[in-house]
Amino acid sequence: MRIQRLNEHTRKNLLEDLLKRSPNQYPQYEERVAAILADVRERRDQAVFDLTKKFDGADICAENIEVSEEEIQEAYASADPSLLEILRKAKENIRVYHEKQKRYSWFDSKPDGTLLGQKVTALSRVGVYVPGGKAVYPSSVLMNVIPAKVAGVDEIIMVTPPGKDGKVNPNTLVAAKEAGADRIYKVGGAQAIAALAYGTESIPKVDKIVGPGNIYVALAKKAVYGHVSIDSIAGPSEILVLADETANPRYVAADLLSQAEHDELASAILVTTSEELSQRVSEQVEAFTAELSRADIIKKSLENYGYILIADTMEDAIDVANEIASEHLEIVTKNPFDVMMKIRNAGAIFLGEYSSEPLGDYFAGPNHILPTNGTAKFFSPLGVEDFLKKSSIIAYSREALEGIHTDIERFAEAERLTAHANSIKVRFESKEQGDEA
Repeated sequence: MRIQRLNEHTRKNLLEDLLKRSPNQYPQYEERVAAILADVRERRDQAVFDLTKKFDGADICAENIEVSEEEIQEAYASADPSLLEILRKAKENIRVYHEKQKRYSWFDSKPDGTLLGQKVTALSRVGVYVPGGKAVYPSSVLMNVIPAKVAGVDEIIMVTPPGKDGKVNPNTLVAAKEAGADRIYKVGGAQAIAALAYGTESIPKVDKIVGPGNIYVALAKKAVYGHVSIDSIAGPSEILVLADETANPRYVAADLLSQAEHDELASAILVTTSEELSQRVSEQVEAFTAELSRADIIKKSLENYGYILIADTMEDAIDVANEIASEHLEIVTKNPFDVMMKIRNAGAIFLGEYSSEPLGDYFAGPNHILPTNGTAKFFSPLGVEDFLKKSSIIAYSREALEGIHTDIERFAEAERLTAHANSIKVRFESKEQGDEA
């Protein structure tokens, strides 16, 4: 990992470098994605079958595109019982955490006959995208499906790429069943997003699409936004560790590599006030990398987006952490809670040396589907609220409206919207006519 002194020049270069990883920086893929979306919109099922054969090598048709109950039972039969037990523990932690995010309708009535409120309603049908390809992610199944279930979504449709044999990984299927997915379809990539957004003969149209994926999935979600809602446009994974001289270099190195192994575009950054720690972490990163199974991916990731930045003060380190707005932020300092209070921008914050990032990925309960590429400045983790919508409630009695109707009429007339004004005025015509008489 490259070691640099943190200053205005290195900060500027780092931020520009990280921006290159955004899905918005890959216009060369947009044309291909648009063609796939148009194909699915026009040819529906047949396009999905053809594209799945082309990209995944799987023979999918109307008879086998939906995962059957028999396939789910086969998945349970082949699942490792110990992994299933762990998955159920994680499921419960995730459920309990998200239960605390629930929102309820509220109404506020007053003696004058005014009633205002907010009606909270769960979405009817959502689509959950679960990646396949380079790795299998049953944890993403839990993180996507459980908040939707807690929110009260009527129907949860899951899509995930099949293997060449036309089957879905057993661990993914078991996780989907445990989490509460209602229907599961064997389709991935941009074609899966198109099917969820527009609907096909086999796959129903949904109201919202959630879940991370590759560049094609990210750009497809961006393109269909408006036909359906989406959670966010996910970019490559990233971690920033904020550390002082008290941090354990072995722990820090291990945590940095936990994200670097995702893919070549993953970002791993250490910002520290300790020059000694920076050297020791760098050495430990090299030692670990030589032992790890995904060493080739890690090396490319670190070569492209791996940094160790030495800050003069903790205030400077915090400033750059807020500017980067990392997906995952670990704070490994003498007083991590004090530092945390100064953090404005991060997807998930991990405090102390025993709160390693994979704890959040798999088990603790908070969602691991997080804002990336600096979007933690304005986006939040996936949660129950993503699966709810709100309607404003307004109810006035005649008496309540009577005291303010002239104010509303004057406001509307000031905007030259005389029909607006008239809509209020007609309700008091008889009174005004009586006054004139």
